[in-house]
Amino acid sequence: MAMRSVVSRTSVRRLMEGSGRSTASGLRYFSEDKGRVLSEEERAIENVYIQKAERERMEKRKAKEEKEKAEKEKAEKKTGDS
Repeated sequence: MAMRSVVSRTSVRRLMEGSGRSTASGLRYFSEDKGRVLSEEERAIENVYIQKAERERMEKRKAKEEKEKAEKEKAEKKTGDS
């Protein structure tokens, strides 16, 4: 369910030049396999899916950091006791 955004060349040029016009009009969301513009509901569902995946990655990374910190403290205690 990966979302792919496509920006027209003129929109990219406007971005690079810093034009005052909004580039949101040039931004269109397309589904990965279907080749059609996603509806508001489909975009909302995809955004929820992406947010959930990001949240899971953050929790996994946090747990890994806490585990490494605990192991480091344990190793420091071990060397300090000797």
